[in-house]
Amino acid sequence: MFSFVCNGGRFIRNCPKISRSIFGGIIRNSEELGGKEPSEQNVENHSSNRMFIDSDVAEKSSQKPELEQDVGESLVLNELLSCGTDAHEDDPSASFTYGDNPPENFTQNCNRSPLGHLFYDSIVMEANKIFEVLRKDGPGFDLRCELDAMEPIITNRIVREVLLKIKRGITDDNRERSAKLGYKFFVWLGQQKDYRHTSNTYNLMLEIFSDTGEFKPMWRLVDEMIRNGIPATARTFNILICTCGDVGLARRVVERFLKTKAFNYRPFKHSYNAILHSLLGSNLYKLIEWVYNQMLRDGHSPDTLSYNILIFAKYKMGELHKLHRFLVEMSESGFAPDFHTYNIMLNVLGRGNKPAAASKLLNYMDEVGCHPRVIHFTALIDGFSRAGKLEECLYYFEEMLSRGCMPDVVCYTVMITGFIAWGELDRAQEFFHDMINNGNLPNVFTYNSMIRGFCMAGKFEDACYMLKDMESRGCNPNFQVYSTLVENLRSAGKVSLANEIISQMVEKGRYIQLISKFRRYRRL
Repeated sequence: MFSFVCNGGRFIRNCPKISRSIFGGIIRNSEELGGKEPSEQNVENHSSNRMFIDSDVAEKSSQKPELEQDVGESLVLNELLSCGTDAHEDDPSASFTYGDNPPENFTQNCNRSPLGHLFYDSIVMEANKIFEVLRKDGPGFDLRCELDAMEPIITNRIVREVLLKIKRGITDDNRERSAKLGYKFFVWLGQQKDYRHTSNTYNLMLEIFSDTGEFKPMWRLVDEMIRNGIPATARTFNILICTCGDVGLARRVVERFLKTKAFNYRPFKHSYNAILHSLLGSNLYKLIEWVYNQMLRDGHSPDTLSYNILIFAKYKMGELHKLHRFLVEMSESGFAPDFHTYNIMLNVLGRGNKPAAASKLLNYMDEVGCHPRVIHFTALIDGFSRAGKLEECLYYFEEMLSRGCMPDVVCYTVMITGFIAWGELDRAQEFFHDMINNGNLPNVFTYNSMIRGFCMAGKFEDACYMLKDMESRGCNPNFQVYSTLVENLRSAGKVSLANEIISQMVEKGRYIQLISKFRRYRRL
């Protein structure tokens, strides 16, 4: 066991000697980076994409070059988000509930025998029959009578397939009709004597209302769900918070869920953690501390997950001077930092240029049995990279290798992006070739960094070659890659070459809907 030291030098219980210098350094570093008053930094927006690395644009500063990807923060966020379990676990009555595909174990079982194939095919076939009847709905067509007459087989799996077909078919032109079809089928199901809606069915219908912009019916359905005793799950909350967060209603959603006793998500200690977890995934950092205070008022004690979410939220909001408060609270409550807590602390130490404290923390992690992994070194390297400390990046890259941790594509991308951001293209190329030689294929973010680096150096032929190379390796360029190359070519006066790249993108049918974002380009 161990604990932290507050910045006044007061020891908390069970604190080994090494902790004082490590965590004291973190606290001092937090105050240096964040100041003693809350900073006025804007909360950065992050993509909801759950990939292990994202394309967020780093903060711009006149004192340092622009870093294209804030990989360390993305790693920390995605690891925290992975703390929960899939939402289908909260509804045992539904064999598969989340996403467009059956769960892995179900499809694997189906593939093991012809009987399994027949079983799954029969579900799809029955769902298709129901869907075809639904599609005929219109003036003069009695949908309820037609469904009654066909006497379809009704199971949770078949219902899910039908609702997913409706959800997948939503377009701008058929939103209203899709919402009506889904709800008519939903109402008809509720009238069948041998069938009862589950949380999963309600959630799918809520998603249809959300995708079609039918917000009032969506809330009425939530009321009905609670009134009928169907437990509102973390997935229900996620749907509502994602729908309402962009229109300034997130706090109302949270307040409503806090008042109901029907919200209970099994993998979490209590419903507050489920709410905090959902707010984190929706980038609603400002609401997190408010929910935390409500949790304390209601007599609930936070746990390690609660503290990790709080610490990360403060980190994201630039309120680094508040980190030590939650670190101390966490220790006083008897909770030791875990894998995710260390990730955040290492990134903070990197950004604050604290190599000695970082080394002590890595050693301390070994002592307490939480051995540093590649993701910890990556978060630390990313912090030093953003601070422009490239020698420290190299030192900890070698330290990682000496501890038997092999770099992955994310770690290599952090190194490459850092060197490019600070004008070290040659070193970035060395790491690019090294990662390929070691069997790590570059991803779209690695290529985007390399293309940007070549453009910054005026090597536009090499930049265009990178685009071809990534396609030859089966890595499809995203819109950001095209945008990086096109905008740099135009800035260098190579307008015809830029238009040629855009034409190639259009010919391949990629991102045609975003073509208007390229200024002064006219499609022939």
